[in-house]
Amino acid sequence: MLLRKTFSALLLSLSMPFAATAQEASPEVAVAPYAGPTVYQAEVVARYPHDKDAFTQGLLWHDGALFESTGQEGRSVVRKVDLSSGKTIGESAIPADQFGEGLALWEDALISLTWRDGVIHRWDADTLAHVSSRSDYPLDGWGLTSAEEGLIHSDGSDILRVLDPETYEVRRSVSVTLNARPLRRLNELEMIDGLVFANVWMTPFIVAIDPADGVVRKLIDLRAIVQTISPTDSDAVLNGIAWDAENKRLFVTGKLWPSLFEIRLVETNASVG
Repeated sequence: MLLRKTFSALLLSLSMPFAATAQEASPEVAVAPYAGPTVYQAEVVARYPHDKDAFTQGLLWHDGALFESTGQEGRSVVRKVDLSSGKTIGESAIPADQFGEGLALWEDALISLTWRDGVIHRWDADTLAHVSSRSDYPLDGWGLTSAEEGLIHSDGSDILRVLDPETYEVRRSVSVTLNARPLRRLNELEMIDGLVFANVWMTPFIVAIDPADGVVRKLIDLRAIVQTISPTDSDAVLNGIAWDAENKRLFVTGKLWPSLFEIRLVETNASVG
């Protein structure tokens, strides 16, 4: 199967060596063996315009609009975007010497990461006015999303960290695994129905991760959508996941993509070897 072959190769490129460990199951509880993630295809529901110059790093849906953070030094911004037209409604610039990364909503604030600058910014979600910054964050910033227990952060490794939303201190961390192997390059994040959806950087796949144990429960194959974009820039990869919880709409896009897609997930019988 093509999917099995493709993602097996991806696993080899992203995984670190690992050692299997024996675990004792409780005699009172029958635990079903993990058989790998459920595989989905992405069916396009609608296609919307997207700023082809936006180096999309973070994406979310809030208060009837998209909010997006973009990267690259001198071009990084946090912006509010109209879905139907793709036009920017409001925008605030990240300092020109910083490389913008992931974006999350916490209460009435937007929180944005920077890549290797050690800076986390806080913005007013209504006005996009700058509220505060922390300039000594010790980890790389890749993806960010919010959950009941705090902010969930990725740094390009296989580790997801739960951060205190006020101090950004690490509350706990978990290693993400796919078929018992650590899965790295976890990029833009979005919390959807209790699972952390993550772009796997430089691939046409999204994974859905159980934040309790780090196990990948779903794999979404977006190769067909990527092929419709036909990117010519090697950096124009799938990156950007937004969830409209009220209307149950899932949106995806990519860096430097001219389109944003509303998609529906269709379960398949495929498996990941």
